[in-house]
Amino acid sequence: MYTKEDLIKNLQEMGLTGKEAIMIHSSMKSVGDVEGGADTVVDALMEFFAEGLLMTPTHTWAQMSAEYATFDPATEPACVGIIPNIFRKREGVLRSLHPTHSIAIYGKGAAEFIAGEENATSPCPPGFCWDRLKDIGAKILLLGVTHTRNTFIHSVDEVMGIADRLTDAPTLMHIVMPDGSIKDVQMYRHFNRTLGTGNFSEEFDKMKEAFYDLGAAKEVKFGDATCILCDAKGISDVCHKLFTIEENCVIDRESIPQEWWKE
Repeated sequence: MYTKEDLIKNLQEMGLTGKEAIMIHSSMKSVGDVEGGADTVVDALMEFFAEGLLMTPTHTWAQMSAEYATFDPATEPACVGIIPNIFRKREGVLRSLHPTHSIAIYGKGAAEFIAGEENATSPCPPGFCWDRLKDIGAKILLLGVTHTRNTFIHSVDEVMGIADRLTDAPTLMHIVMPDGSIKDVQMYRHFNRTLGTGNFSEEFDKMKEAFYDLGAAKEVKFGDATCILCDAKGISDVCHKLFTIEENCVIDRESIPQEWWKE
């Protein structure tokens, strides 16, 4: 059974210092038996990154819809697992006001980083939180999950203006603001016509070898979990390289040709 100290040691073994800005996508089940469960995992992360900027997704895209359209960041549960749902309730943790792709954030500069998310009209638009991970030199830790959960790649799609990634029409949603007022926003959703689904991130793992080979990601361990530690700017650069060759390669191809990145 892992202790908080064991998990902190794992983070150190990844080469992290605790001063990083880091986004963590997680599967608690993959970590194995932890003394104190998911609360201890959150304790370890918050203690280790006390001098950094710790982030998790607190997405609500799974439940938000035209029929269920009011997002209250104080109460709405995240659809991405137990660790984000514990983290978002901790003292000092803030939550952004994006109705479908919010984040929970803790550390110096947290409020400034999430400011204005209520003005987004798509999941990961240019200049907003997900895109700016690369600008602040952030790391992304895929803790027991793969690039199929790497939301940052969606921001690259939007920055590059890749076609057929969003719905044709927006959905009217309502955000409960900190003062209790309601802000209406027209929100485009993820959708790909070729696949007939908004969940096309399932295709992102086709790029994993390119990420490894070009130094944008490396395999690490956290408890029992096999993890991937990524550099956001590196992931962006690799995606730009591949999508410039063929923008729909992750959807149209079974695999990405190695010669595209091996020169």
